[in-house]
Amino acid sequence: MRWSFDALSRTCYDSGVLPFPENSGMWNKLKRPVQAVLLLAVVGLCIWAILPIQQKIHLGLDLQGGARVLLQLEATKDVPTITPDVQNQVETVVQNRVNGLGVAEPVISKVGSNRLLVELPAVKNADEAERLLKEAAVLEFKIVPPQVSARANSDPKYAHDPNGAYKDSGPVVYTGAELKGAQAAFGPAGSPQINFQLKDPGKFGQLTKNNLGKLLGTFLDKKFVQDATIQGIITDSGEITGQFTEDQVALLANELNAGALPVPTTIIEKDDVGPILGAEDLTKSLYASMVGLSLVLIFMAVVYRLPGLLADAALVVYVLALLALLAAAHAVLTLPGIAGFVLSIGMAVDANVLIFERLKEELWSGKSLRSAVKIGFRRAFTSIFDSHVTTIVGAGVLFLLGTGTVKGFAYTLFWGTALSLFTAVFVTRFFVDLIVENNVVTDQKAYGVA
Repeated sequence: MRWSFDALSRTCYDSGVLPFPENSGMWNKLKRPVQAVLLLAVVGLCIWAILPIQQKIHLGLDLQGGARVLLQLEATKDVPTITPDVQNQVETVVQNRVNGLGVAEPVISKVGSNRLLVELPAVKNADEAERLLKEAAVLEFKIVPPQVSARANSDPKYAHDPNGAYKDSGPVVYTGAELKGAQAAFGPAGSPQINFQLKDPGKFGQLTKNNLGKLLGTFLDKKFVQDATIQGIITDSGEITGQFTEDQVALLANELNAGALPVPTTIIEKDDVGPILGAEDLTKSLYASMVGLSLVLIFMAVVYRLPGLLADAALVVYVLALLALLAAAHAVLTLPGIAGFVLSIGMAVDANVLIFERLKEELWSGKSLRSAVKIGFRRAFTSIFDSHVTTIVGAGVLFLLGTGTVKGFAYTLFWGTALSLFTAVFVTRFFVDLIVENNVVTDQKAYGVA
């Protein structure tokens, strides 16, 4: 043991435990108030993010009912093999059509190499959903008047209204079915652009020759996408330039390919999930979660006493933070997601158990309360960090390789475990330090030591 003397505070301290004297300097005086303000701000932001919870937390198909459709992608003469790119293009078309239904947070996942599973929560008319999913996307080119272009580029509602920019533009001069393909690329100056190839060079060449200097607009499902000026005669291939970002050209190229895609889809399975079953699952799941959480809170308070109560308060902060994350990310909460949520609560409690057991050991060895708290948190950190990181890595692999509900479980487990590491190491530590440094409770019996 190595003792040092602080002339400012006129106190002795063990430099092997405390690298610098406690309560010395301006930062040590302001540290706790600053931490308290930050914690209150985080809690307030989380509460704001999740209220009203019925609107902010979206429920999956298994909790509120809806329609589930399994699509089979069929190869054709022009596309003899269903490649991952083809599957991604069809997914884009389906996503656009599902959004047109007004479905909140649809889930579209790949099944194998030639199927797509579409889950539509709260959809009451499954036949309408089936009809729209079976239709092919329609890509069209029109000559756009300057005034229509200006309004469409500044007014999204007008641009996406079939009776808006689409109706006010000229007749259809070319369709997506006549495109071979499109790719996102960069021009000579490094600006993003779209390169495309044509099936009928003569037709498009005559079109561009007759409309040099005019605006050629792109419409997908009668919705205005972008327009560009025809700068020359285009025959076998061409490019679309404009004030595009990299994300815009990637999205537009994908939509162009999707619109030109001749691959038909067949619905091989369609299920209706009744709202009664979903409500029953939700009620049981929430009841089980609340019972489990209550038992955990009681266990921590009984076994670890004051530190257990402080850990319970940190656990409440953790729950608010995870719900806020789900709301901000527009994540869909499913039954497997609730399972991942509950499992991450267990990880948070496990971290506190390691810390408090180490705290009790240090108190039994005769150390002071302040020294026991510092050493207990420090020595337990390595075990806590290792266990949490391994769980985070496993959840990350599940999310990357899994599909459908497996992703929901992995998502909540990943972020839940990461947040539980933060609350156990920092939030619980803040609460304990606040009590110990201000000598609010000094009896070691309150810390689980008989």
